[in-house]
Amino acid sequence: MSELNAALSKQPILLFDGECGFCNHTIQFFLKQEKNKKMHFAPLQSEIGTELRNYFEIDPKIDSLILIKGHSAYIKSCAALRLTPYMKGLWPVLIVFVLIPPFLRNLVYDFIAKRRMRLFGRVESCALLQKEDRERFLAM
Repeated sequence: MSELNAALSKQPILLFDGECGFCNHTIQFFLKQEKNKKMHFAPLQSEIGTELRNYFEIDPKIDSLILIKGHSAYIKSCAALRLTPYMKGLWPVLIVFVLIPPFLRNLVYDFIAKRRMRLFGRVESCALLQKEDRERFLAM
């Protein structure tokens, strides 16, 4: 089985900017709030991240969150909102915002994304992870 097929069998997969401090904090937050520990992760810059983006024909310039679920790929606010059902507490209620057209939601997403590096900087490596969480990262 190829590496790509192996990765696709581990859906849902969240691709993230592995060099972004904000993205790193977001992944850490998600790991603490995740209810069933079924999500897998990979940096966009990793080999498998590149292969998945090519497979789903996602422009290499896109550096947002990408959620791969049900053999579909969601980007930006579509990805972020589709993460909420995997979270504890009241976070799943936020899924109702998918009713707002993506071009409007992505205005907010893009506003934050344009400032994320300035506010949170770059990271050299991911934060230390629990062993059970480390195993769900397809690449580091």
